[in-house]
Amino acid sequence: MPKAMWNGVVIAEATDEAVERVEGNVYFPMHAVHQEYLQSSEKITLCHWKGSASYYDVVVNGKTNRDAAWTYRQPLEAAKQIAGHIAFWRGIEVEG
Repeated sequence: MPKAMWNGVVIAEATDEAVERVEGNVYFPMHAVHQEYLQSSEKITLCHWKGSASYYDVVVNGKTNRDAAWTYRQPLEAAKQIAGHIAFWRGIEVEG
């Protein structure tokens, strides 16, 4: 079962069938992410084939990991499978 952990806490957990894998990143469905650990960030980036990514800070036990999660709220057609999913980086451990 894929899961994402940071600062000793499981941030996301999903069945393997529920995740999408794109460019080496595991994208968890939003319902598999513990939303209480996410705070909207102002960061936005653009990918030529996925579209516009919005970021979140991950906050656990008083520590903040800035822009450590991202989602494509309205991905382009080539990446439509990651709509409603979120991925992690910057020291967040993803297993499974």
